[in-house]
Amino acid sequence: MRIGLIRETKIPEDNRVALSPTQVASLNVEFPESEIVVQSSEIRAFSDDEYRRAGVKVVDDLSDCDVMFGIKEAQIDSLIPNKHYFFFAHIAKMQEYNRPLLQAMLAKNLTFSDYEYLVDETGERVCAFGWWAGVVGVYYTLRGYMLRMGQDSLPKPGRTFTLAEMRTILSTTQLPKVKVLITGKGRVAQGAIYTMHECGAQELTLEQFLSDEPVEKISYYRAYINELVKRKDGKAFDRQDFRCHPEAYESDFIKFAKHTDIFIPCHFWDPHAPVYLEQEDFIKYHLPIKMIGDITCDICGSVKSTVRPATHAEPYYDFNPVTYREEAPFSSPKNITVMAVDTCPNALAIDASKYFGDMLTEYVFKPLLRGEGATSEVIGRATIVEYGRLTERFAYLEDFAKQQ
Repeated sequence: MRIGLIRETKIPEDNRVALSPTQVASLNVEFPESEIVVQSSEIRAFSDDEYRRAGVKVVDDLSDCDVMFGIKEAQIDSLIPNKHYFFFAHIAKMQEYNRPLLQAMLAKNLTFSDYEYLVDETGERVCAFGWWAGVVGVYYTLRGYMLRMGQDSLPKPGRTFTLAEMRTILSTTQLPKVKVLITGKGRVAQGAIYTMHECGAQELTLEQFLSDEPVEKISYYRAYINELVKRKDGKAFDRQDFRCHPEAYESDFIKFAKHTDIFIPCHFWDPHAPVYLEQEDFIKYHLPIKMIGDITCDICGSVKSTVRPATHAEPYYDFNPVTYREEAPFSSPKNITVMAVDTCPNALAIDASKYFGDMLTEYVFKPLLRGEGATSEVIGRATIVEYGRLTERFAYLEDFAKQQ
């Protein structure tokens, strides 16, 4: 088998890669009858020379490869017919903007497996960047708040920015005495909590967070779903009932919002679930929130001030709570500044790629290289298209794919 790591073609650019030079070299040694090669790229976090020094072939043409691995959606004209691709495609939820990509996969007789659906038998994802999104999302949010205060003390991450650098910066920077609210319990929230610990933040109890007493240092509280919503009929919260009938619940978020300076949503949100922050809530309840680091980046979802995604080049914009419109970042103290970068892990591309590569090695690369790709249940569950046809699990996309 010959495997190729494709260059990223999506704009804005993504610097991550499925395997680091060391990881590729190790797999090539372990499976000498196969080979993993790397397509030359000028934007990747690891340079071509780093791969070459590890003994990895760097090529321009991948047409002799059987399987291709990227990170974000590949440009349609770069897809080679009759190949097997892996990347994040954003098509399984019928995302309109990627309908042409799905149509091209079918027309070019591709097999395609989506990283997002690499899950175990319980449905738990086995290969994900979520933790890194939380880590970077908090850093970006704190940086934005400092910029809003006129302080440029947290540097903007560069292409080779690392977790070690970030930890050093956070541990040596004087941060404001504010209350930070984090929502969620998954990997994203765990990464966010990690960064709060790294900057020496104090964890508050619920009573402390909802108190009017000022904090002595940057402090945070993590709120779970049972604290964020309540049943409309007054009955007790039930997690399974909420999953099945989210429409039976309403938001109970304002009690937190009234005591929050910085809000960092990390929760999963279903469109049928309650909205936490409506656009009019900022004025209606005289909310003190001045910065929202929306790592979830659900556009006009549970937080209505998130009106569009942002980029690493321009991570921030302001939301005017009177006009409900976007304005230039830091343009008015009456506005709410929003951080809504939807590819946060890319700011720590080197570390995040190594982490992701370790998981892919275990669950994808080794099974493929052992000749077990066709029988791997993990890969099978993630395969949306097989030889130009939708798989049974994703057959619901048929009508979507036929539309023009």
